[in-house]
Amino acid sequence: MRRRPGLGVIAGLVLLLGFDSSATPDAPPDFVGAIRLSSRDPLFGGFSALSIGENGRDLIVLSDRGAYVRGRITRDGTGAPRSAVFDPVRRLRGPKGGTLTGQQADSEGLAIAPDGGLFVSFEATIRVARLDRLEGKAIDLPKNPAFARLPHNEGLEALAVDASGTVYAVPEALHGDKVPVFVFQRGKWRAPLALPRIGVFRPVAADFGPDGRFYLLERRFHGPGGFSSRLRRFDLGPKGFSSGQVLLQTKAGRHDNLEGLSIWRGPDGLRATMISDDNFLFMQVTEIVEYRLPD
Repeated sequence: MRRRPGLGVIAGLVLLLGFDSSATPDAPPDFVGAIRLSSRDPLFGGFSALSIGENGRDLIVLSDRGAYVRGRITRDGTGAPRSAVFDPVRRLRGPKGGTLTGQQADSEGLAIAPDGGLFVSFEATIRVARLDRLEGKAIDLPKNPAFARLPHNEGLEALAVDASGTVYAVPEALHGDKVPVFVFQRGKWRAPLALPRIGVFRPVAADFGPDGRFYLLERRFHGPGGFSSRLRRFDLGPKGFSSGQVLLQTKAGRHDNLEGLSIWRGPDGLRATMISDDNFLFMQVTEIVEYRLPD
């Protein structure tokens, strides 16, 4: 995120529990910490995207019900997350000013442009919208005919914007040996790029790091075993994406359903901050999870 969200934190929208690698001895070596969250607000949950500020504290979180919330993380002396507080949850507004509802409200990806504008991707009624500010109207980008060929409920999950303002949107659908990446540049959709597919992990989030590289968060569902997550990194050049590097792959059940990703530079190098989608189910949790990444 390139600008700090304003905060008017109220009681009742607060963190619950922080824990670190010392409390979880089998955690991967680059695990920094995690925070489990809850709130009495019925709209708090279903989080599918987040963007964290350069200070590592201010954040915006997007839900898959057309809503968002601003928050702030408190960190300890080592930079590990320890608690968080949040503003009230607010709904996104459509192009006519009303709140988004039904199939129009399935917001999945969030990206902040260099000029401070925001982009949001939607999975059900597949599209990407731009907002000048979160409280403003979501104006749809021009339609891409290729979106109509994506399977139901496998639309645009991941969204990222590079330093030039170019938008990259990745669907959840798995077909063939490539992961398509739709590119919006200078007011129109250009020919898509592709990432190599590895196994049955599905794309759920993306971001460009401060190093200029493209990061893709992927998820695999193991039924009763829970979820595993994988994070890959790619260079992007004139000929497209590189073959990529796997930075992180968690065991099933290590974390919940991680769906949001933000890459930033912490006090000890690059960090990946992620958030889980609890699907508004009592057996799942909302958690913010953080790992150190190699440069």
